[in-house]
Amino acid sequence: MSAGQAEGSFVSGAGTRPLMHRTVDGVLAAAAAAGGERPGLAVVHQGVSLSFAELDREVDRVARGLLALGLKPKDRVGIWAPNCREWILTMFAAARAGLILVNINPAYRATELRFALRHVGCRALVFAPRFKTSDYGAMLSELLPELDECEPGRLDCADFPELRLLVQTGPEALPGTLSFAQLEAAAPGCAPETLAAVRACVDPDDVFNIQFTSGTTGHPKGATLTHFNIVNNGFFIGEGMRLTAADRVCIPVPLYHCFGMVLGVLAAMTHGALSVLPCDAFEPLAVLKAVESERCTALHGVPTMFIAELDHPRFAEFDLGSLRTGIMAGSPCPIAVMRRVVAEMHMPEVTICYGMTETSPVSFQSDADESLERRVGTVGRVHPHVQVKIVDGDGRVTPRGVAGELLTRGYSVMRGYWGEPERTAEAIDAAGWMHTGDLAVIDADGYCNIVGRVKDMIIRGGENVYPREIEEFLYRHPQVLDVAVVGVPDARFGEEVCAVIRLREGAQPCAAEIIAFCRGQIAHYKVPRYVRFVEAFPMTVTGKVQKYLLREQMRGELGLSETATA
Repeated sequence: MSAGQAEGSFVSGAGTRPLMHRTVDGVLAAAAAAGGERPGLAVVHQGVSLSFAELDREVDRVARGLLALGLKPKDRVGIWAPNCREWILTMFAAARAGLILVNINPAYRATELRFALRHVGCRALVFAPRFKTSDYGAMLSELLPELDECEPGRLDCADFPELRLLVQTGPEALPGTLSFAQLEAAAPGCAPETLAAVRACVDPDDVFNIQFTSGTTGHPKGATLTHFNIVNNGFFIGEGMRLTAADRVCIPVPLYHCFGMVLGVLAAMTHGALSVLPCDAFEPLAVLKAVESERCTALHGVPTMFIAELDHPRFAEFDLGSLRTGIMAGSPCPIAVMRRVVAEMHMPEVTICYGMTETSPVSFQSDADESLERRVGTVGRVHPHVQVKIVDGDGRVTPRGVAGELLTRGYSVMRGYWGEPERTAEAIDAAGWMHTGDLAVIDADGYCNIVGRVKDMIIRGGENVYPREIEEFLYRHPQVLDVAVVGVPDARFGEEVCAVIRLREGAQPCAAEIIAFCRGQIAHYKVPRYVRFVEAFPMTVTGKVQKYLLREQMRGELGLSETATA
């Protein structure tokens, strides 16, 4: 991989391998054809171990079941569950049946789920019965009162006019829903020839996946990705890791996010490698056990995950000598942590990736041969077949070494935001450039360093949190007059959420009440860690809150240092 040189901060990724015109289903089919008896999927916490041929057959049953139950190509199928066998089967079955997979964050609560289902018009929803503190069944009963009385697969709900089929991953289905086993048992209702005809019509340029990104205007946006987008991005990520069919990739990061689905499963499967899901959600001991038992050669995670593994009291008990590579992404990695990962976890070829959901997601990746300092101090060089430029406030390309907004163009750029052409036009310009909102610098050798964010996005433990979304929610509190949310440094998560509030006259400040108001109503990673009360915000002459000044003020009041992130 090399970066084409040009005047100013423009780089173009030159690759020795061409782009693939292949669907997500085609990735599984190719893996099964090349080595069907090789291990393809291991879900450790469910005791599942499938060869590529076995996985292919199970996916076939689920795809036929979905079509037999009335779904048609282009219908949207939501998946609202932690990492599990059923998630993988739903993903590939949707691809095989020409359906559009809608990834729903397991941390979503009723309000967020309602928006997601309605916004994209989901026809079906595959969901877990519960996860951690979330009772999915109770939330669905609240949103869908008709569920208790309806025949499974025939929901008729005025608030969700498109939704018909609900499938639960547990062994016993809730009223009005089917169990996943019943979905698989429905396969005979769709003849193999019918599925084959549908499958033949699925094109790599078709939309396959909708992933929600936090919204700056009060609600998330549905980044709409094609088979072509994510298959190729997954392939070139795997190339950057030097994956082969002999590799075994441990994926403790969530599948609903591109990190798990693309950097994990698709990077592995495009190279015939095994995907290992060690747990339904990250738990350091489970990861350590899985790496040893499955002899994993690669391990993914955000820096906080690696820190938790390294610092686990039983860390020394496990043989991690099979590890070679992996990906660290989501937030900046301190060099001390990277050194420990290389030395103590036997990962000399660990790489750093940068990207965003809207670009499938990776645009830059470090090379395994680069020094640790370079791997930590930059996000590497541009990916093959991807173009990037850095522009100033007037849209002009900056000189090398000068910061500006990072723009990306190429095969990886999303189709757009589902159902929102105006917001799509704001993000992707007429020349096809995706405006990332990130501030970056590209040096003379083509290495990129992310130095800030144009808009005040908070990255908490790898989760993108947009302050506006939390602010909109907090405005509902009867005592809140005005609110501004900023990110402040945190040693564990990189950044934490701080809500700064102006109260209504006569209201009594109580941080615990504000936090309690958020819990159970918005995803846990959006709930403020800190709540401060002020009489006024620092403002511009045009009446806008100066968040950079507010952030500095809060950092000082809370006694936090920027070095907290290192």
